[in-house]
Amino acid sequence: MRYWHLDPLIDRAALGVTELLTNVHLHARPDKTCTVEIELLLDRLMVSVRDHDPRLPVVEDAEAFATTGRGLAMVAAVSESWGARPDGESGKVVWFTLPTPSSARPAAARPQRRKVADKPAHRFVEVAHTVDLRRPEHAPARSAVAG
Repeated sequence: MRYWHLDPLIDRAALGVTELLTNVHLHARPDKTCTVEIELLLDRLMVSVRDHDPRLPVVEDAEAFATTGRGLAMVAAVSESWGARPDGESGKVVWFTLPTPSSARPAAARPQRRKVADKPAHRFVEVAHTVDLRRPEHAPARSAVAG
């Protein structure tokens, strides 16, 4: 994320990833294998966790003294949006987005128009030296194989 100059998002992204990985650890079946993906879009950072459990997460109210059950609520609180979708026959993707700071957003896709120059365009210059294309000049041989 530092490569993209998104330092202000690191804490919120880390919290979201930690909560989604905790859900994989606590709930995913048949295994705990998962993949984390971070994608920079035009105006947001999308973070997703893919696992092999097809069951989608369910948000429920946690009991006052429960030690689990608040992870998705925390993801919702720190993110711009979040959701879950099936991933084929045997898995799901849980994702969240964070808005990128305006300084990290790429510049407009369309370049500025050039001003028309007052000077006339350069013209080709006549060359007095002629080249005989039937007799190419000698060039040293080169190998494309290293070693």
